[in-house]
Amino acid sequence: MTKKAIILLSGGLDSATTAAIALAAGYQLIALSFRYGQRHERELAAAKKIANFLNIKEHHLIEVNLSLWGGSALTDQSIAIPQEGINPNIIPITYVPGRNTVFISIALSLAEARAAEAIYLGINAVDYSGYPDCRPQYLEAFQTLANLSSKAGLEGKAPQLIAPLVMDSKVDIVRRAVSLGVPIADTWSCYQGEVKPCGLCDSCRIRDQALIEAGYPELATRLWK
Repeated sequence: MTKKAIILLSGGLDSATTAAIALAAGYQLIALSFRYGQRHERELAAAKKIANFLNIKEHHLIEVNLSLWGGSALTDQSIAIPQEGINPNIIPITYVPGRNTVFISIALSLAEARAAEAIYLGINAVDYSGYPDCRPQYLEAFQTLANLSSKAGLEGKAPQLIAPLVMDSKVDIVRRAVSLGVPIADTWSCYQGEVKPCGLCDSCRIRDQALIEAGYPELATRLWK
């Protein structure tokens, strides 16, 4: 019997690499992407490219308009995207309240409906920008919720939340992406929704530094064609 897994596919480097890892583990993937009012909706085109490249046959685009109440520079156009670099002592304004909780809840519903064994997540707690919902403790808590809140959980078959990159550095992620043949140039990490990545937001800075350290400076946003 084919084993199935849900992949949360944003179109970014981490989720694309996670999808490739899940495929290598033998899963038939069902992809979930979200249009949530993000200013960088450009990432959804990247998600479609990655899904096609990885031959993922079932790909759902879910509308969840978190911009209705904002609270983040990613969902409120009146709040500027920070460009001065990362301050490790604060949770940045690019944190979207409840985003991962909403997304994983929908993934859990789909996983139950499709009898999927796992939900693969590209979250990362090492080089992340201080988001509380990118930590191992968060994953553990949500797994407990999945075990208690679902029919599958009561039967001892709750989908497992798997975040293979959660403790990897971004350099490690780049190297894993290359080893798995992920088309890094087709992924999108920038928080801005422009034609080219800005190279200045937290996400661009982390990505660029990792690409350069891993030996792939030609993929850095500063040289984007």
